[in-house]
Amino acid sequence: MSLWSKFEKEIAQIMDSYTHPFIKELSLNQSISLSSDLIKTIQNTEYIVIAIPSHFVRALIIELIEIGLNNQTFIILSKGIENNSLLTMSQVVMDAAEIPSSQVVTLYGPSHAEEVALGMPTTLVSACADEIQAMTVQQLFSSPTLRIYSNTDIRGVELGGSLKNVFAIAAGICDGIGYGDNIKAALMTRGMFEMTRLGVAMGAKKETFQGLSGIGDVIVTCLSQHSRNRYVGEMIGKGQKLSHVLDDMKMVAEGVKMAKSVHQLKIKFDIEMPISEAVYNILFNDEDPKTAVTILMTRGLVSES
Repeated sequence: MSLWSKFEKEIAQIMDSYTHPFIKELSLNQSISLSSDLIKTIQNTEYIVIAIPSHFVRALIIELIEIGLNNQTFIILSKGIENNSLLTMSQVVMDAAEIPSSQVVTLYGPSHAEEVALGMPTTLVSACADEIQAMTVQQLFSSPTLRIYSNTDIRGVELGGSLKNVFAIAAGICDGIGYGDNIKAALMTRGMFEMTRLGVAMGAKKETFQGLSGIGDVIVTCLSQHSRNRYVGEMIGKGQKLSHVLDDMKMVAEGVKMAKSVHQLKIKFDIEMPISEAVYNILFNDEDPKTAVTILMTRGLVSES
């Protein structure tokens, strides 16, 4: 196994101690090859795992094409929807690399790296339009502490794993303001309605959002102490500016860029998504968080369905 990072200093730091730069309790196996040389890293590989911020995925794929691919299968851990193009990560890879859907698999689900790395029991979904490929990756990653399910609805799995970050920001905002569990439960539940509406409009299966990369991802991201997106929302709920919060973070909160994509998708498909739109207005239109919650609570009364 080979591990690549474009940051030479980061690779040197890991090689020095074979520990993770952010998860200090994690010791890496000495058999793992570490490099900042992309050509060296992908030589003689069958699978390429993409685990970088979503807004860098296209650029990385283009770089891989330039140095030469050899019919490898991509396994995508990056979550998000590309701004402007509004493509999911599998679509970005297929578009940039000009490869068929059978060579792109996503591995999503309710999981924080901190827990996976320490061997805590976790479940994920291996999704690919090609069922055999999805099951191959399922077998490849399964272990006594990592249970993988397979799914051919890659669109639904990707949307669930990406949209939940927006709702996590909303949950964090409520935590920051000081609201209780009631409103957070409402945000998670009604967020699922929004996620499903959009997903079905984009060709996903409704039942996918009832699974791990739907409700499962929403639960873990909205409630966990590890959630970067929930943290961003919490700081904003406490009155901090988005730019200041992001400047202070060492890792990327995908929900911020995702909120822009969801706003664009809402307009494109003409779908009512009040929670997602409230998050967008708080992040990018400087709407007061308490005002946004009040607007959500005083909307016209409707049926739950």
